[in-house]
Amino acid sequence: MKTGRIADQGLVLLGCGKMGSAMLAGWMARGLPAGSVWVVDPHPSDWLSSTGVHVNETLPKTPAIVLVAVKPQMMAEALPTLKAMGNGDTLFVSVAAGVTIARFEEILGDQTPIIRAMPNTPAAISKGITAIIGNAIAGSAALGEAEALLTAVGEVVRLENETQIDAVTGVSGSGPAYVFHMIETMAAAGEAQGLDPELALKLATATVAGAGALAQEADDPPAQLRINVTSPNGTTQAALEVLMDHEKGFPALMDRAVAAATQRSRELANG
Repeated sequence: MKTGRIADQGLVLLGCGKMGSAMLAGWMARGLPAGSVWVVDPHPSDWLSSTGVHVNETLPKTPAIVLVAVKPQMMAEALPTLKAMGNGDTLFVSVAAGVTIARFEEILGDQTPIIRAMPNTPAAISKGITAIIGNAIAGSAALGEAEALLTAVGEVVRLENETQIDAVTGVSGSGPAYVFHMIETMAAAGEAQGLDPELALKLATATVAGAGALAQEADDPPAQLRINVTSPNGTTQAALEVLMDHEKGFPALMDRAVAAATQRSRELANG
């Protein structure tokens, strides 16, 4: 990653929990100097204290980027402390769920370049995907800076408007939990058919991980991959006839699940 402006002016990380730590580790692995990073966190981890970054020290007055990674309920207390950095050249990038760009503009000023991002938990192993959208003040250069930062923990996609964030939350933000639950239920179903619990869990976990990796690497879309492994009147077809039932199977369940998460994201954003 290019570190010129950040190395000169500094990067402030507001909050350094699991997501913030994953991002910081990714940046440093890509060559960001520890001395260019300031972290504000009330409970810094032992790992953070060992990295060489500035922890809870006096912040630079005009850092290149402030990345906001505190929990949404902590935002009202934490963000006003950075108000002096608003309405300038400092770019604010938020990975806090449910906090709108308009809310940031209220606190920091409407001339502040702001980018809202929605990552997901596989970012912790640099396998995440993050969607980003900026306000009118954040131009293409700012989006490029944010993208360069966030690619340290996975893929980045750009949205057309902020309202799409809620649907992104429903699909990829909350999505890892759906997959974890699928692993749970596959393992439980295997147990019900006579498998040892440990073996059932190992089979389910490896199968989901392998299928996901194949879906990413293959040229064919998931629908074709499904067809490729479904022999007529075979075992997979017997299972898919249950799973693909439009009233009781995956289509209906997933539609309702994603819709529920999307709606909840809207409610959180509206306070």
